[in-house]
Amino acid sequence: MSTLGAYFRLAKVGWVLVREGVVLALPDEGLPASAKFVKGMLKPLARNKALRSERSDRLSKAVSRLGPSYVKMGQFLATRPDVVGADFAEDLAGLQDRMDFFPVAAAKANIEGSLGRPISELYVEFGDPIAAASIAQVHPAVIDTPSGRKKVAVKVIRPGVRQRFQDDLEAMYLVADLQQRFVRSARRLRPVEVTKTLEQTTKIEMDLRLEAAALSELAENTKGDPGFRVPEVDWERTGRDVVTMEWIDGIKMSDTDALKAAGHDLNALADTLIQSFLRHTLRDGFFHADMHPGNLFVDPTGIIVAVDMGIAGRLGKKERRFLAEILYGFITRDYMRVAEVHFEAGYVPAHHDMASFAQAIRAIGEPIHGQPAETISMGKLLTLLFEVTELFDMETRPELVMLQKTMVVVEGVSRILNPRFNMWKAADPVVSGWIRDNLGPKRIVTDLKDGVKAAIKLAEAAPEIAAKTEKLHSELMYMSENGLRFDERTAEAIGRSEARHTRWGRLALWVIAVTLIYIAVRIS
Repeated sequence: MSTLGAYFRLAKVGWVLVREGVVLALPDEGLPASAKFVKGMLKPLARNKALRSERSDRLSKAVSRLGPSYVKMGQFLATRPDVVGADFAEDLAGLQDRMDFFPVAAAKANIEGSLGRPISELYVEFGDPIAAASIAQVHPAVIDTPSGRKKVAVKVIRPGVRQRFQDDLEAMYLVADLQQRFVRSARRLRPVEVTKTLEQTTKIEMDLRLEAAALSELAENTKGDPGFRVPEVDWERTGRDVVTMEWIDGIKMSDTDALKAAGHDLNALADTLIQSFLRHTLRDGFFHADMHPGNLFVDPTGIIVAVDMGIAGRLGKKERRFLAEILYGFITRDYMRVAEVHFEAGYVPAHHDMASFAQAIRAIGEPIHGQPAETISMGKLLTLLFEVTELFDMETRPELVMLQKTMVVVEGVSRILNPRFNMWKAADPVVSGWIRDNLGPKRIVTDLKDGVKAAIKLAEAAPEIAAKTEKLHSELMYMSENGLRFDERTAEAIGRSEARHTRWGRLALWVIAVTLIYIAVRIS
């Protein structure tokens, strides 16, 4: 029944995309003749008003009509130009996550249910919402503290959003599965894995305790950093459905006139922003992955304050080293080293020629150098990178794509502050410093320490490993003498699964056959 429901929800999504003219805005290049024919047949179904609007407006309208789950999916896919294409990713990046407010009474009920205390005990004042997004909305409030009353921001989860997302997710998985089965070129992008990533990140975003934990972790990591911080979390008033944090009185980074009027150095802010992001990425392996202008403020002292940590990214130690070497290779124009790192990391299959890959990397890197800073487009470079990785069978690395997209957004904000901003020049001190401290003699000492720790853990686990090995050996010997056996319930489950698969497979073939006959009749 759930599969049937997913088909119905998918049909609704398709209808909305057709009505709002999104399907008609898809480029014809690369589409088979049958798909172009279907597009032409769908044109009368689109609203005239939609056809007169820009593609990005059509997409925004359609996603908004589909509801909170699809707004969140749109934001997520904006970080995956490798999946939806650079143009659509750019359109989705401009998607405004603004929804209607839900009632204050519902917000209070969510808070009381999550914290188990009445609103009157938690807050001295609790105001009307000032911002509402797909997952939560924000209220101003006042609390009592030992030092006096203090203004706070209270973020409350939207009622029913978890169930709505779970229902819509079935349709998303259905599309991903069909794409992976029948569109050969899409398999490299692993659409089912992309959907799993969306599910995981959104579930994390829907538990506001985890957002509070992310803010707390980033606050610890950046305690001694110049010019950057995040709001302080009030853990006493934080739960699954609510997070209370410090109220930020600041100027949005997109409001350059107000920043200038307040006496802030915009060029210095641009450098601080990109350098802070790279410190978080390379030094800590943990970064704010939604650093658009609406989430960045400058407080009266000139410090950048990043809010809304619903989306965060992580990189392991090895990935950080590869990233630093790749960035450093681009900065120093050592394209062969960039290629070597891709092969060492396993990003590019070993059967490809490294020199050819280095040549392709050079085609990406050379436009960075010898041009005025304001003409260098990071977005264009990333588009080229995605094209090159496809040529060399490089599989999608979600954590790197999220990092690259965030880097583009951060560079864009820095360029709002300083139109002549050169990201590579600003990044050089942080990347070079990290290379010096982590890829020289210090790295050898660190690797030795890690090796000793790993050896100690292996020694501690040796008895358990030996016991498991002995048990596995006994089971293998038994199977070799008596054959592989399933118990009755396992055999029945396999039979039922195979029967279902066969039925759905036959149904899919009938649908495809009927569709092809219909198209053939129409053409003839």
